[in-house]
Amino acid sequence: MSDHTHDHPHPKQPDIEDAPFTRFQVMTEALAELLIEKDVVSADEFRAQLERMDAKSPADGARMVARAWVDPAFKERMLADVNAAAEELGLDAGHIPIRCVENTADVHNVIVCTLCSCYPRLLIGLPPDWYKSRAYRARTVKEPRAVLAEFGTEIADDVEVRVHDSTADLRYMVLPLRPAGTDGMGEADLAALVTRDSMIGVSRAKPAG
Repeated sequence: MSDHTHDHPHPKQPDIEDAPFTRFQVMTEALAELLIEKDVVSADEFRAQLERMDAKSPADGARMVARAWVDPAFKERMLADVNAAAEELGLDAGHIPIRCVENTADVHNVIVCTLCSCYPRLLIGLPPDWYKSRAYRARTVKEPRAVLAEFGTEIADDVEVRVHDSTADLRYMVLPLRPAGTDGMGEADLAALVTRDSMIGVSRAKPAG
């Protein structure tokens, strides 16, 4: 279910599938039914779009990160407008604005959606179950360093941790810090170091080698 190793515990959480629908989930279901009833979209078109989203992986986001690591001009455009930068690479990031936040030696960013599970699915793939859990949504805001430590990501005291709350109107993705020892690596090899979790911010990119 995750790109990181499992020799550490994840935040305790209730069974997500058995949890009652949130207000926003109920609204989403109602809107989908209304669009089909009014013939704005057909049930087949709606199903096809869901299948397209479900088939997405973190590969497109990883490709963008790798390009940003080797192309400073592209990185600036990506930080300014992820959706437009994705189009440059022939990628579809969707119509909802996505903001990219850069990890540096002094700042570590992590993404959460405190209301539900808003997430840049077209670039990173389906959100993991822990991202949707009440535990992650609540604790990441209150004690981000403790949550990161449970994912095996220890953040030094002199590094600032910034938590970004995704919404229905604005999504976030993290530009991970480029691993040391990757000078001279091509984009494809660099992209292989970028994981879903590193683009959420709960882990770092894989080390070289």
